[in-house]
Amino acid sequence: MKAALVGASGELLHQARRATGRERGPDAVVEGILDFAADLRAYGAEHLGEPASAAGVAVPGIVDAERGIAAYAANLGWRDVPLRALLTERLAGAPVALGHDVRTGGLAEGRIGAGRGADRFLFVPLGTGIAGAIGIAGRVEAGAHGFAGEIGHIVVRPGGTPCPCGQHGCLERYASAAAVSEAWAAACADPDADAADCAKAVRSGDPRAVQVWQTAVDALADGLVTALTLLDPRTLIIGGGLAEAGETLFTPLRDAVRQRITFQKLPTIVPAALGDTAGCLGAGLLAWDLLTTTDGTEVAT
Repeated sequence: MKAALVGASGELLHQARRATGRERGPDAVVEGILDFAADLRAYGAEHLGEPASAAGVAVPGIVDAERGIAAYAANLGWRDVPLRALLTERLAGAPVALGHDVRTGGLAEGRIGAGRGADRFLFVPLGTGIAGAIGIAGRVEAGAHGFAGEIGHIVVRPGGTPCPCGQHGCLERYASAAAVSEAWAAACADPDADAADCAKAVRSGDPRAVQVWQTAVDALADGLVTALTLLDPRTLIIGGGLAEAGETLFTPLRDAVRQRITFQKLPTIVPAALGDTAGCLGAGLLAWDLLTTTDGTEVAT
């Protein structure tokens, strides 16, 4: 768990980390979140002169942000946790916003990170899987059922590799950091090799690595072109572990996207700027949104 106290302009005032404790079960994870939030609020009162006025929390899985419920997270083992109500009670009635982790990170990247100033952006982190956050005029679109942006499950190779979602040939089975790690480990016969090792091998000119890398880039470009055809973003922000390869990823990716578009407008394709602080900053922005009017006037400090 990563947490922070965030100022009105998105500045990080204090950061902290704790283990989720998920090995002790979902109830322990929830209790850990509540304790962490309470301790963070107390830190603000003791060291910054006042407690936090509101809280934002971003969690993985399926999130009902409107009702404040963490509906499902396979890795954490919880279902239908009324997280907003529990946090509000623990924080002495302070307002609480609940968000999805990727969309919350995308909110931060769009407002104060790599997408700053863009009226339309798409944030795509390439990690264990691939997700997406659709940014529109300073907010992130969740969709009618909270599933908007699941670009990792666009089928780019029909009939291809099975995906845990039930489909075959999903983008994340070819272009996530996990997929590249798996493919490179098989290609170099080293079970401990990962995507970062593959990127290094690409830079050294290893033909096996170049083939693995290009397979991933081609699949990613196919998925991204589908997304930009539907969404027409002005800025395309790529984050996650695979983006740490820098231009080893971005140079061929920009070329591959450019080669595939016809009538579509080519967006600016940039690396994410906030790294692993994006989720904390986005949660802070969700909290500040609770304290401001629609015209941005601060109503609480």
